[in-house]
Amino acid sequence: MVKLAFNSALGQKELKQGEKDEALIPQEGDVEEIVRVRQQSRAWYWCMCLGLALMLSGVVVGGAYLYRHNILELVPQEEHTYFCGVHYREEEYMIRDSEEEQPSMLKRLDERIRILEEDEVELISVPVPEFSDSDPADIVHDFLRRVTAYLDLSLNKCYVIPLNTSIVMRPKNFADLVANLQAGTYLPQSYLVHEQMIVTEKVEHLEQLGYFIYNMCKDRETYRLQRRENILGIQKREALDCHKIRHFENEFVVETLICEQ
Repeated sequence: MVKLAFNSALGQKELKQGEKDEALIPQEGDVEEIVRVRQQSRAWYWCMCLGLALMLSGVVVGGAYLYRHNILELVPQEEHTYFCGVHYREEEYMIRDSEEEQPSMLKRLDERIRILEEDEVELISVPVPEFSDSDPADIVHDFLRRVTAYLDLSLNKCYVIPLNTSIVMRPKNFADLVANLQAGTYLPQSYLVHEQMIVTEKVEHLEQLGYFIYNMCKDRETYRLQRRENILGIQKREALDCHKIRHFENEFVVETLICEQ
């Protein structure tokens, strides 16, 4: 009778090899964990891509805004920028000592004018005039928002009022006029139109008036104006503290009298 025996070391070695092969096969729980980790990684990847896309779009939009409203302001637009003037008479006639009616002396008013047809905005700068009874000023006519703003440089104060389209030419027409004035092809002997404004209330939220007016009037006291003929209870001869701004944005010169009650 033959007795069979196995080497204990060989048996243990085969057992360990089996355990090793079993360890190479992932268990069901491990597979679920791997899938979950991969799904989370993909989710983070797409979230990161979306975040980067939003950041890039924000940079592009912000850069375009800054370029339009800041850098373009620094770039001279010679084709839309003019420096010219008109001659005008304060009165049609003046009475001399000889009691003869003679034409009054011509005066000249010069302006620096910038016209932005795309934005429908006119920017006017009136330097210190030769005559002392008028203040230097910067003026904005915004046709999109239908608002006019005056910056009296002597007072360092801003005043806003609804745009008067019966006096102020539209940007394209005004550009044609000043181009002819600058070229010398149109030299009118203009006359003077008077308008009187009354200061009514302080403006608190300048950003509602648009970029151009905000840029001119920020950090300055700003007030609303109303035409005197539209205000009840003010007598014609009532004494008021007034300042004059003479300017032109049409074929005639306008004297805007800004008065405080």
